[in-house]
Amino acid sequence: MEFIDVISERYSVRGYLNKEVEPEKLEYVLKAATLAPTGVNFQPFKVYVIDTKKHKEELSEIYGANWFVEAPYVLCVVALRDKAWTRPWDGKNIADIDATIVMDHIILAATDVGLGTCYIGAFKKYKAHKFLNLDENEEPVLFTPLGYGNAEPRETPRKELDEFVVYMD
Repeated sequence: MEFIDVISERYSVRGYLNKEVEPEKLEYVLKAATLAPTGVNFQPFKVYVIDTKKHKEELSEIYGANWFVEAPYVLCVVALRDKAWTRPWDGKNIADIDATIVMDHIILAATDVGLGTCYIGAFKKYKAHKFLNLDENEEPVLFTPLGYGNAEPRETPRKELDEFVVYMD
């Protein structure tokens, strides 16, 4: 698939088939995470692969939508704040930015092999922290179900370029 096709076909899947994900597709998606650019290439993240059938109750407490636990897996990208690069001039730690780039690579790779995903940022952070048994320097940034979609995309209007692009002369 051409890259423009991948980014055009990706949508937030809010319904999944009861169908297993092939191990080679899961590995492909996870490999994409290792290729994501991070500040100074520190790679300050972990990717949790959660078996939905074994952890349906805990996952449902983290994010309540029924479709969230329909896919065979839920992935979570966790930022390692103490391992991330920090801008020296203003102290901005970019762990959350790095983790978001990692999730984007995961989601686009999943689309490339015919799997559905949905960015989940509106989860209950403290429940996720406890469930994943994270320490104080680890932060769950994003979740996504990972599986075969069983839902059509919603209409998502996009801005025209002139509404957000600013050319500086």
